[in-house]
This record gives sequence, C-alpha cells and structure tokens, in this order.
Amino acid sequence: MSGHSKWKTNKAKKSAADAKKGAAYTKIIKEITVAARDGGNPDTNPRLRTAIARARELNMPSDNVKMAIKRGTGELPGVVYETVMYEGYASGGVAIMIECLTDNKNRTTAELRNIMSKKGGNMAGAGSVAWMFTKKGYFLIEKSQAKEEDLFNTVIEAGAEDMKSDDKNFEIYTPVASFENVKQALTEKGIKWQDAELTMVPSSTVKVTGGDAKQVLGLIDALEEHDDVQQVYANFDIPDEILEEVASEE
Repeated sequence: MSGHSKWKTNKAKKSAADAKKGAAYTKIIKEITVAARDGGNPDTNPRLRTAIARARELNMPSDNVKMAIKRGTGELPGVVYETVMYEGYASGGVAIMIECLTDNKNRTTAELRNIMSKKGGNMAGAGSVAWMFTKKGYFLIEKSQAKEEDLFNTVIEAGAEDMKSDDKNFEIYTPVASFENVKQALTEKGIKWQDAELTMVPSSTVKVTGGDAKQVLGLIDALEEHDDVQQVYANFDIPDEILEEVASEE
C-alpha cells in the first residue's frame, strides 16, 4: 500500500497540533452544515451520519456539532456553502481531484490555481481526470487487529467488495451503500481502524519517485491546508520509504 490513503494516515499520526486541529474542526463543521441540508437526522441522512462520526473521531464538542446541524437545516442563520470539485495534474502525470466547500467560488478557484502553479501542478477542465476515480468506502486496519481470514469473512458478509494487504495493514473497499454496515460489523467485533472514510479510489495509479514524489506530496499538503478544501484525491504510487521520510520532516 503506497498511495494517497497511506500518506494521509502517516500525516494524521503527526498532526496533533492545536492549529491543525482547529483547521480540521473548521472543515468538518462545513461538511456537517452542508450535509444537514438534506435533513438533520443522522439516522436517515448517511452523509450527515458520516460527518458526525468524523467529528467524534476529532473529539469535537457536541455543541459545535449541534450548531452546525442547525445552520444546515436553517434553524440558525449561517453561511451558504457550495460544493465544487476541481481537477488537475501534479508532477509525473499524477491525477488530482480537489473537493471544496466554498462561499465564494471565484475566490477559491483563483487561490487553488495559484497553489497549483507554485507547486508544480496545473488545473484541468471538468471531466479530465474524474473518469479515473470511483467513490467507495475505505478502511485501513493494522494486521495486529485481526486474523486475515476472520476479517475477510466479517467485512464481506457486511457488504465489502474487496480486501488487500501489505506487510503491516489491511485495506478494505466497500460500495458507498455498505460503508456504515461494514463499520458496524467491525465495531461489533472490536476491530479498530486507523482510517475509515468515503473516498475517491483511482482505477489505476502512477508510480512517482525522487524529486517528483516530494513535489507531489508538497502540492497535496498545500492544497489540504486551504480552508475551503475538504478532500484531495490523487492516484500516485510512491515508495513507502519516501512517504515516511517526508512525513517525518513535517
């Protein structure tokens, strides 16, 4: 496993600083607010349920969550956010998709274009790379958590479609509709995950090494630090030693 999901997990272990936590709170509050437009009950709103689960993982105070839901449902006044997806390329031909929530699309577009330009990437037209990605549920689980056969049977019965492994971890992929079922099955078995999210999975990856690899990771970091960026998806395949080296430098 040498792709974007592992990079995110490596970084997450090192990003406990208050400033980064504050930025994470801002992003998840936006997501909860937008998700709540389709109803403030998480039992009947899967997007809201997933967003609240992420907030809990970040130890966000419950009052913050409740206020964000009320802004989304219109019970409280608040900013109106628009979901915008940008597409582009990084060094080495790596495809990138950038998911944003913004109250000013023109400003966000200009700022992201500037980041891409400074960090060796370039924006592309709608549809240029989106065809390479499919939305799926994703879990990353350390091998110490479960025996492979037992884990495979648990997640497949819950609706997962694939499970992969490397020396240290299991990766589980699910259809969007089965994500919560698989999460519940893992919880019931007492199996903890390092990462659980709805993400965009690439159909193929691009191997990147050396200076290009570091430039790609630098671009993604810069994009993820932008307040309007909720998620960045990429199809790079970078050797583990480079991922770990760059993560340790932060």
